[in-house]
Amino acid sequence: MYANQSLDSLVSALESKMDKRDVFDQQKEERIKILKEKAASTTALREKYLILNEIIDEYEFYSFDKALEYLEKNIKIAETLNDDIFLNKSKLSLSLLLVDSGRYKESIDALNEIKRDSLPASLINNYYIAYKEGYSGLSYNTTVVRSKVNYSELYTAYQDSLLLRLDPNSEESLRLKEKQFRDSRQLPEALKINSQRLTNVQMGSRGFSLITFERSLLYELKHDKVNQKKYLILSAMSDIEASVKDSASMGVLASIMFQEGDIERAHRYINFSFDDADFYNSQLRYVNIANNLPMITKAYNERSAKQKEKLKNYLIFISILAGFLSLAIYLVFKQVRKVADARNKLKLVNEQLQDSNLKLNNSNKELKQLYLELSESDKVKEYYVGTFLNLYSEYIDKLDAYRKLVRKYIVTNKTQELLELTKSKQVVGAEIKLFYKNFDESFLHIHPNFIAEINKLLVPEGQLIVKKGEALNTELRILALIRLGITNSSKISKILRYSVNTIYNYRVKVRNNAIGDRNSFEDKVKNLD
Repeated sequence: MYANQSLDSLVSALESKMDKRDVFDQQKEERIKILKEKAASTTALREKYLILNEIIDEYEFYSFDKALEYLEKNIKIAETLNDDIFLNKSKLSLSLLLVDSGRYKESIDALNEIKRDSLPASLINNYYIAYKEGYSGLSYNTTVVRSKVNYSELYTAYQDSLLLRLDPNSEESLRLKEKQFRDSRQLPEALKINSQRLTNVQMGSRGFSLITFERSLLYELKHDKVNQKKYLILSAMSDIEASVKDSASMGVLASIMFQEGDIERAHRYINFSFDDADFYNSQLRYVNIANNLPMITKAYNERSAKQKEKLKNYLIFISILAGFLSLAIYLVFKQVRKVADARNKLKLVNEQLQDSNLKLNNSNKELKQLYLELSESDKVKEYYVGTFLNLYSEYIDKLDAYRKLVRKYIVTNKTQELLELTKSKQVVGAEIKLFYKNFDESFLHIHPNFIAEINKLLVPEGQLIVKKGEALNTELRILALIRLGITNSSKISKILRYSVNTIYNYRVKVRNNAIGDRNSFEDKVKNLD
């Protein structure tokens, strides 16, 4: 379901999840609290060991320090019980935890403490997996060529051993095969296996996060930026739901947003990723984030400085505009006075003509009709002059209030509050609604029968019905702009504050419900009275 959504809606869904991060974290903390109370209530060491394992599972990708703390407790319990299976299982878990957090050498050191011959068959696969992941990380991060070759050979050896032991349809086996196909650039085969793995996991699990992240790597190799971003977003959403703090998806997504020029989102995402990495205490994520954070932060700060400069220029411009507006008001009132004088003179002439000869009766009727049309025209002018003056007056008041508020924040050195204020879209949203209301009323004042005329061009099931309390809906506003001669979807999208793709979809939807030739529908709209 998520994969079929557009990128815009997925980004909105992701940012909604980001806003609810504390809610998901609180749910995890509640689960951990219950387990801790359960562990504190028992004195049986074996039962306590099993409960602590559940706590470790909760902390594994949530908090490295806490997971390490409880693993060390379990190792002590296993040593007290003199239980080799418990001890080796905890050491393997410790090794995998160290690998996941980027502590590869420490992970190998922990594995070297385990005697291979003492492991039961149920732990052998985990033993090979831990070595494979440890040497994979060392190979990737080592700059010494000789060491890199040695680590790569060890990684390959443990990988081959695993493939021989694992069930071909197991998750680990499928993951290894997918990686082999990915490394050899056999991308269709890798995608096929990845799709098979995705059927076994659900959104909100660590498995879903990992598999969708690995799918994004495949699309990156295919140079398919859209699908790469889509699956990075899905992976990040799943990480947030599962309270996974050891996450790579958000950092990569921030880098892509930065490359595409979306500095605002890049800055928010990289800081979100940094907060998670800091909470988890992941050395690996710190290194990855450190490559992008300074660059993104610098660009963000530069853009903020430019916006402040623009704001100053806008204030100057508004001041100048206010002067021109005052002059325009004077000229308009002067013109209205002239029109009023002309109307009075015309009325006087009309009264005199009524007393004239009957032969001029027809001419008198024509003048009367002309007078009525002129009066109607004056009313329209007065309506739009009043609307224009009212809008500009309100806009000046709002800008002045905003100027005072900005000056107050700058004077009191509340730059952070000012930044939060500029992030808010509430003011813009209210202005957009007011713009829609004024546009609807003004357009329908000129074309009062517009909705009825449009519906005459549409099939019955495709009629455009306006909800109660609205003058026009989105489709009718698009058609109104077309009637006014604005036909370019890009220009319409800027006026109505929608994406170009959304405007295009609305136009296609309405055109598909047209009576007769659909291609000439918009031409008919342009010619409506």
